[in-house]
Amino acid sequence: MAYVISDECVSCGACEAECPVSAISEGDGKYQIDADACVECGACAGVCPVGAPSAE
Repeated sequence: MAYVISDECVSCGACEAECPVSAISEGDGKYQIDADACVECGACAGVCPVGAPSAE
């Protein structure tokens, strides 16, 4: 199951830069993950300072 970004997101962009498949983009007030492109590697969760990305 794809990762999702919670409302805890502070829009720092660390996750977007870390994503190996460019599945993360800036959304309205927080970043979002394209579930169809996500390969569930967890790289985004590893760099997030607030723990916003998690496995769905």
